[in-house]
Amino acid sequence: MYNFRHNLQIGFHGCDESVRDILIALPHQVKKSQKPYDWLGNGFYVWENNLLRAKRWAEDKFRRNEIEMPSVVGVIYTLSNCLDFTDSEFIDSIEQHFYQMRRDFIDLKIELPINEQVQNDLHQDKLIRRLDCSVIEYYHFKIASESHFQRISTGFSSIGNFDTVRGIFTEGGPAFPGAGFHKKNHIQVCIRNLDMIKGFFIPKV
Repeated sequence: MYNFRHNLQIGFHGCDESVRDILIALPHQVKKSQKPYDWLGNGFYVWENNLLRAKRWAEDKFRRNEIEMPSVVGVIYTLSNCLDFTDSEFIDSIEQHFYQMRRDFIDLKIELPINEQVQNDLHQDKLIRRLDCSVIEYYHFKIASESHFQRISTGFSSIGNFDTVRGIFTEGGPAFPGAGFHKKNHIQVCIRNLDMIKGFFIPKV
């Protein structure tokens, strides 16, 4: 009942300058990330209201020689039907899907993926999140399967696929000695349904 959020949101996507320019000129040329360790599953990622975090992320990619010119593009979007891990309902639900997925993997004799550390990560934030990604994608698969079954059975489905996924992340070590919040705390949004993106802009940096 309260899962649909139609208000416009602003987020920021760290990227190479060439990607920024393509998105500004050709806003339909959006590419989803489909890496097996994406923190919130497959989709187009933005940092919610966090220009500086997006900028620093792009700069980190530049230092690793993964992009040529670090940049940020602003994104206007709606969450709409959101799998929101700040909401207790969905935290409970993802837990249930984890146990269901684990049973399926055991039956199929498939090893369960795990979240792993990045080499030399001082804070041990387990940045390679294959388990989280797998469970979230499993959740989406189950939702889509149930919706398809309902349509075949009744001609109508009361279940809608999620448009976006949203999560809060603690990362980067304490902001100061004894702090309860960390230097890289942030909210990420994974946009699965690209129709939720209403436009791009070049932010004032």
